[in-house]
Amino acid sequence: MGRRLTEFLTPSSSGKFRLILVAALAAVSLLLAAALLHPESPFFSLPLRLALSSRRPRIYDPTCDSRAVHRRTPSPQPSPYLLAKLRDYESLHRRCGPLSESIDPTDCKFVVYSPSQGLGNRILGLSSTFLYALLTNRVLLVDFGPDMEDLFCEPFPNSTWYLPETFPFLFQLQTHRFRASYSYGNLLKRKEEEQNKGGKIGQDGDSSSSPALLQIFLQDKYNEYDKLFFKDENQGFVERVPWLVLIHDGYFIPCLFQMQTFRSELEKLFPDQETVFHHLVKYLFSPSNQAWGQITGFYEAYLAKAEERIGFQIRVFEPKQTPFTAVMKQITSCTQKHRLILPQSDTSKSILVASLSRKYYEEIDWMYGRRRRQSTGIAVYQASHEGKQHSGDNSHNMKAWMDIYLLSTSDVLVTSSMSTFGYVAAGIAGVKPWIVMIPDPYHPRGADEPACERAINLEPCFHFPPWFAYPDPPGTGGLVGRCEDVSWGLKLVGGHKTRR
Repeated sequence: MGRRLTEFLTPSSSGKFRLILVAALAAVSLLLAAALLHPESPFFSLPLRLALSSRRPRIYDPTCDSRAVHRRTPSPQPSPYLLAKLRDYESLHRRCGPLSESIDPTDCKFVVYSPSQGLGNRILGLSSTFLYALLTNRVLLVDFGPDMEDLFCEPFPNSTWYLPETFPFLFQLQTHRFRASYSYGNLLKRKEEEQNKGGKIGQDGDSSSSPALLQIFLQDKYNEYDKLFFKDENQGFVERVPWLVLIHDGYFIPCLFQMQTFRSELEKLFPDQETVFHHLVKYLFSPSNQAWGQITGFYEAYLAKAEERIGFQIRVFEPKQTPFTAVMKQITSCTQKHRLILPQSDTSKSILVASLSRKYYEEIDWMYGRRRRQSTGIAVYQASHEGKQHSGDNSHNMKAWMDIYLLSTSDVLVTSSMSTFGYVAAGIAGVKPWIVMIPDPYHPRGADEPACERAINLEPCFHFPPWFAYPDPPGTGGLVGRCEDVSWGLKLVGGHKTRR
């Protein structure tokens, strides 16, 4: 009588009890989520009201020093239609966002961006998600963890893009159970199994089966049902869902251009389809004052006085299986064939090497810097060398952001195949990069293929398009073609002849 529960628990039974307790709590949480998010529930709008009624100390800071910088290379100008659309979006974000004084849940829809990979991937994924929000009149919120703190200025005036910490079910957003219960792909699969129909669910105007929240899973391992998000006939159903949680870390904008639902509006927003990413990344991502201090400190000390700046971004995905000498052979073949660095020139040059490895900096410094510094005026620098990518590390992401932005000050940019890091640097710079084809043990290239290729524009490659997305036929002036560096990928080509 009166004995405590812990007196009955042996060490082995205690562990089992904890597992049972955790499982029970997870089950209750999912049941609660299902009850709250069912459209017929009297608490249907409660998650939205709870999430948006909170206040975080973080608010828009107009003193974002990096916004006042003017580059010496003129940037492409956005269309008047895009500028007007952005002003309209900013008004929507103030009216419906987390700092709004009054929220009408029936009048606002949201898309939450939830990342999982490296910084370059996240910037591509977030840019794509914002454009989707712009096209569908949704408010963009970001589910950033501590590793993303203090990297960027808030992009939307007098508001915040951070998902409130009180958002219900925040912990479950990326869990396997959440995907099983709320992913669009699994919903399609269940409907197909139940109704023995194709990949279409619901009908326009029939909102009785629309959930309050839906996860859109578009990572590289997304399945055939997840990919049906890019089908025009399924957008009517998605449009009626108030909360979308989009999990993706790539540039899916080429697929949006292939959808009739969005094509006309996209062409008005971006008459020049070769600068879509450039305009998005410049609008969304300005370095925070903390990041800007580090960027400008390095830039003023080492790069500012040079008459020409050359950036090397070297990313080797399988370093243990990719010989250092093979990578350097590709780099030197590229620079020599295309005369990217002329040692006998009278122009002073600063070379920036951005790589996780120190040895590429040391080799390039020996080739162009230490060996010839007295006669050529070439200096070689490296801002950081982390050794390997550190997921979930704020210090690592700050250094990566610093490297990306420093690379974007280059007059000549040499990047690595398949590297999202390089795509972002080129997009911010407004400079078409030379893409070095880094040897890949899983996708070997022919001996006659060039060491590098000049990108036809500033657009990134979508590495994992759905199976039904194809490049526009050659010679038709289509907008979507194959990538220079990923034979199975898609990119916006803006009417250029397709590459493959």
